[in-house]
Amino acid sequence: MLKNVLADKAIHSVTKFTTLDFPNHLAAIFWFAKCNMACPYCYNPQIVRGKGEISLASALEFLKSRKNRLDSVVLSGGECTLYPYLEAFCEMIKAEGFKIKIDTNGSNPTLLKRLIEKTLVDYIALDYKAPKERYTSITHHSHFDYFEESLMYLIEKQFPFEVRTTLHSDLLSENEINTIIQDLHVKNYTGTYYLQNYLHVNETLGVTKEQQNKFKMSELLPLIPIELRNF
Repeated sequence: MLKNVLADKAIHSVTKFTTLDFPNHLAAIFWFAKCNMACPYCYNPQIVRGKGEISLASALEFLKSRKNRLDSVVLSGGECTLYPYLEAFCEMIKAEGFKIKIDTNGSNPTLLKRLIEKTLVDYIALDYKAPKERYTSITHHSHFDYFEESLMYLIEKQFPFEVRTTLHSDLLSENEINTIIQDLHVKNYTGTYYLQNYLHVNETLGVTKEQQNKFKMSELLPLIPIELRNF
């Protein structure tokens, strides 16, 4: 089975070096193909719709060649937790001495729990796509409860993680972001909430235009720490 897993082309592409995606670490990014959501502002339609081009064996060999230059890898996508052998792949990465960060929409809480309990992941970035009332219309995915289960587990476990939302001011209003802030506050989230500004590209998963509405940061509730990215 291990040989079959290594031969599997699950990774769409590799970013060989980043100082931004894993706090305080030098990392590579493995972009896993496919996603179970269809957020209109997604700037990776080729990853979401495309196929894997790179085998796990090739990705692992790349990491081995970067020992003493990189200390970690980010598993992103797409949605990396859709991949059925992610746990085995994390074990291989850990065996080579690298730390692992996972970018996820939180739709696979069972796998996240297992990875954490087996100490196969060091940091998680959890996307809070939209308030419950807007979740399906934004993501085209109906299981907000899966995301919520992931969020509550991470909070209760006090695992190192961040919550982030991509902000397109024509899709999410100040009131809707405040609904997220209130929810995180009530759930006792003590980390920083990151608002990531939508940066327009010509090809997105949906027909997404440049932002027209001006988002009023001054109207956000000061209930939790908030940091802005790409503003």
